[in-house]
Amino acid sequence: MAIDKATQTELEAAVFRRLVAHLQRRTDVQNIDMMNLAGFCRNCLSNWIKDAADERGVPMTKDEGREAIYGMPYAEWKAKYQTDASPEQIAAMKQAAAGH
Repeated sequence: MAIDKATQTELEAAVFRRLVAHLQRRTDVQNIDMMNLAGFCRNCLSNWIKDAADERGVPMTKDEGREAIYGMPYAEWKAKYQTDASPEQIAAMKQAAAGH
């Protein structure tokens, strides 16, 4: 199946929007768990969207990138949904970081 570049970009954008919407709904999933299991988290996505904006000369602050991913200001998300990391989560993060 051949897909032209514009359609491929539209499909990729739709998938990204769906991923972001999914993560905005799944506030029970902590960033540290995402990092430990997948090697990226919401903060990574917010950095990546800001990097993409920077590469294209589109003005975007770090806070704007985070709000695009979190669906609200980062400080508000942290206050509402972020929990303290358990010793096991921290140990897993350190072990994963040591392996890189």
